[in-house]
Amino acid sequence: MELLKQRILQEGFSLPGNVLKVDSFLNQQIDPELSLKMGEEFAKRFHDCKIDRVLTIEASGIAIGLTTALKLGVPLVFARKRTSILMTESMYSTKVFSYTKKETNTISVLKKFLPAAENVLIIDDFLANGDSALGLAKMVEEAGSKVVGIGIAIEKSFQIGKSKLTAAGYRIESLARIKSLADCKIEFVEE
Repeated sequence: MELLKQRILQEGFSLPGNVLKVDSFLNQQIDPELSLKMGEEFAKRFHDCKIDRVLTIEASGIAIGLTTALKLGVPLVFARKRTSILMTESMYSTKVFSYTKKETNTISVLKKFLPAAENVLIIDDFLANGDSALGLAKMVEEAGSKVVGIGIAIEKSFQIGKSKLTAAGYRIESLARIKSLADCKIEFVEE
C-alpha cells in the first residue's frame, strides 16, 4: 500500500534493534484517514472470504481492526492484555511475547465474543516474530472457528514471523513489507 509506505518513510524512524517507530500515525497518535484507507485495503484483499468477525489485540491493532470490520460490516473483537474485574465469565487465554516491548503478556477474550463455527479475520499492526498472530489464531481455533486470513499493516520481512504463519497454513496479507532496518535505514521489499 503506497500511502502507508510513504507515511513510514516521511514520519517513521528506524531504531537500533530492528525497531520501527511509527507512533505519529499508528501506535500513539492515530491518523483516522490512514486507518480508514488501511481498513478499506484489507476489506478489498480479503473480499473473497466469508468473514463473520475481525479479531485483533489491544491497543495498536484496534484502530485498523475497527476500520476493517466497518468496511466488512462485521463486529470487531479485541484480545485484552490484562483482564479486568469485569471479565468474570469464561474466556480464552494464551501467552504471547511482544518483540517491541520484550515482555510476555497473557491475552484474553471472553468466550461469548468468540463463538464457534465462524470465519475470523485477524488484523494486527506489526508482524515480527509472529507470536501475537499465532496466539490470536490459537484462540480462534480453540473456539471452534476458522482463521480465514491474517492482515498485517507493517511486516518486518527480515524476521521469522511470516514464515512461521505460512508454515502453519495461514494466509497473510501485509500492507507494507520492510526488507531491512539495517543501519537505521528503512528499506521496503520490492513488490
